[in-house]
Amino acid sequence: MRMVNRVQLQSARRNVRMLRLAVLIAFAGLAAGCNVGPAYHKPTADAPPAYKELTPANSTTAGIWKQAQPSDAAIRDKWWELYNDPELNALEDKVDVSNQNVAAAFANFLAARAMVKEARAQYFPTVTVGPGLTAAQPSANAGASTSGGFVASKSTGTETEYSLPFDATWTPDLWGRVRNTVRAAQYGAQADAADVENLRLTAHAEVAVDYFELRGQDSLIQLFDNTVKAYKESLRLNQVLYNTGIENDEAVAQAETQLDTAEAEATNLGILRAQYEHAIATLTGQPASAFSIPAAPLKQAPPPIPVGVPSQLLERRPDIAQDERLVAQANAVIGIGRAAYFPTLTISASAGFQSSAFTSLLAWPSRFWSVGPTFSETIFEGGLRRATVQQYVAQYQGSVANYRQTVLTAFQQVEDGLASLRILSQEVVQQDDAVAASQKYLNIATNRYKLGLDPYLDVITAQTTLFTNQQTAVDLREQAMNANVQLIEALGGGWDTSQLPSPNSSTIKNPPSLNAPAAPAPTAPPTQPPPVQQLPAEQPPPVQAPAQTPPTQTPPAPTPQTQPPAAP
Repeated sequence: MRMVNRVQLQSARRNVRMLRLAVLIAFAGLAAGCNVGPAYHKPTADAPPAYKELTPANSTTAGIWKQAQPSDAAIRDKWWELYNDPELNALEDKVDVSNQNVAAAFANFLAARAMVKEARAQYFPTVTVGPGLTAAQPSANAGASTSGGFVASKSTGTETEYSLPFDATWTPDLWGRVRNTVRAAQYGAQADAADVENLRLTAHAEVAVDYFELRGQDSLIQLFDNTVKAYKESLRLNQVLYNTGIENDEAVAQAETQLDTAEAEATNLGILRAQYEHAIATLTGQPASAFSIPAAPLKQAPPPIPVGVPSQLLERRPDIAQDERLVAQANAVIGIGRAAYFPTLTISASAGFQSSAFTSLLAWPSRFWSVGPTFSETIFEGGLRRATVQQYVAQYQGSVANYRQTVLTAFQQVEDGLASLRILSQEVVQQDDAVAASQKYLNIATNRYKLGLDPYLDVITAQTTLFTNQQTAVDLREQAMNANVQLIEALGGGWDTSQLPSPNSSTIKNPPSLNAPAAPAPTAPPTQPPPVQQLPAEQPPPVQAPAQTPPTQTPPAPTPQTQPPAAP
């Protein structure tokens, strides 16, 4: 008996020494911080020294952009407040809390944060408990093993066994596999956070663009309404002239055609306005059926935008930050693949109580335990690990290429915005000159018609020319506002990488609501307000009708249809 106890004691001591050695090796590897993965270096992306469009000559154009100075706060977080439109501000404020695309991206960010916690759980051992109760009745005819051979079992009663085992398993992170898994999850969560900001910026920009498009439609509707009124006066005048025998029925038909065409085009404008209104409702998380915006013409002028230097763009665009974090994630994944080349140490331990009687289950003699380390290493796998690492390296290189392409696209978009604003600012001035010239042309044609020198067709031509130029002027101002918004979007809005959550943070700035937004009460469709007289620089004047005073001369009796109109 003493010999058996001595052997058991020596065996237990050997197991303890082996466990100590394994634990020392594990902690030595952890303390040394062995990481077989590559060190991460932010990929380089060449930034030009200055924007091509932002030259001293171009930057003097008033109301377009300005070179940001060190004292400037660049673009503010709520950049839409630059337009000084309370209704636009109210719509933009709803995007952060109600836009469902932003809410979905935020949910993806929360899922990525949960994956970080899942990865961190691999740092710690896994402990399980499995209490059990086993009842068995051995066969009376089964053989029982003895020192002399097998004899028939005499036991015919039921045997019961109670057990309360505790098992623990721990795999130390000797080669950085878990650390790189955690880092990859953290970088992925940061990329998802940047994606939230990118979608938020896109939604804000779309709301602003659709809002100015809608206001542009209101300006066109107002222009058409005023023009229709002028055409009605022209038709009335021509009918009076025809009834008095001064004008022929061809002029009346021309005036009717002109009026009917303008009325049809004015009616058609309502389609696009309704679509813009519905789009704004969806972007702000509201049902289109219960949403409306009162009509008002476009009054804003493009505000100057602080542009800054190209190198700042790399820190201000959320899509660039997202792609850079994906590069860091791909770099960490390479370390996970390389760690598979090295052996794995697993330390397992088991302890608990086992007894055939429940009353003695927790008695000291009922205890049992076992502990020991296990080293495992793959000897042959047909090149699987090498191919896996090559795959991860290729994915990393692809992420770097995507990052650099995003940077190039960002510079292109900024240059596009600057060029659009520069050219549109010149075109608006030129178009205003064209409107003024068209108005002068109409005045001359009207006077010649009043003197009987030219037919009414010349007046129609002049009216159409003025009307077309006025529409173009409205469209150009609308395009300038849209280009202004797109330039702000290309510059990253008011965001920068300092707002990106840290690897250990679990929140982002201004998180959207994941609850269903309350549906607003249905509102009656807004009534069309009376036309508002605009400044010439904002809204061209309506087409003018010829003088409304009919001639006083008595028309000749024979064939009045061929007689040219007399001077009033």
